[in-house]
Amino acid sequence: MLVIPAIDLKNGQCVRLFQGRKDEVTTYSSDPAATAKIWESYGAKLLHIVDLDGAFTGSQKNLDAILKIRRLVKIPLQVGGGIRKIGNVVKLISSGIDRVIIGTAAIEDPEFVTEACNEYPGRVLVGIDARDGMVAIKGWQEVTAIDARGLARRLDLIGIGGIIYTDISRDGTLWGPNLEAIKKIVDSVNIPVIASGGVSSIEDIRNLMRIKNLWGVITGKAIYSGSLDLKEALQIVQEKG
Repeated sequence: MLVIPAIDLKNGQCVRLFQGRKDEVTTYSSDPAATAKIWESYGAKLLHIVDLDGAFTGSQKNLDAILKIRRLVKIPLQVGGGIRKIGNVVKLISSGIDRVIIGTAAIEDPEFVTEACNEYPGRVLVGIDARDGMVAIKGWQEVTAIDARGLARRLDLIGIGGIIYTDISRDGTLWGPNLEAIKKIVDSVNIPVIASGGVSSIEDIRNLMRIKNLWGVITGKAIYSGSLDLKEALQIVQEKG
């Protein structure tokens, strides 16, 4: 299982939101690229980057910050937020981004997801963000009537590279991950699943490692607040592997 540091971008800064609320923002750094370099130096194998402005507005707003990170670090990057057209995918991958994450468009434009998967096999992930088991879109502002597990199964059939499953009620809270919901998603599909939301401690990492076939976990607020030591977490999963 990979432990994947998150860099959430808002107005070019590295921030965290509480339960995805855009009005509850904590700013951690005005230099996201320097932050990325720190996580790389700790031994991270992959970075998770989200353009929050893009997620809320539907068009990417933090591309300059993303590309600055790309120039500074050598490890793979996966990027999401506001990727709603094939042109966004082409631009990111041609700029050296390793994997892209599609969220809202997976619900609103399934043909786009299929096109992106066909064009870049294994490099397109879909973010499933759920509140009480139901999928939320548009920067988590709109909760749909779509069941998260049902969506995961459908996506498994079209050839996406993996799923990032976020429990919105836990995200940015440090309340611990929703282990039961994560396990249900993992057990529903044959593709890699990355869990996100609520990680607060080494104990949470140990609990997630017990979920068979969980590919990775994203951590954000915990490593910025200091409740989780990223070096220790990376060492634990490496020893287990």
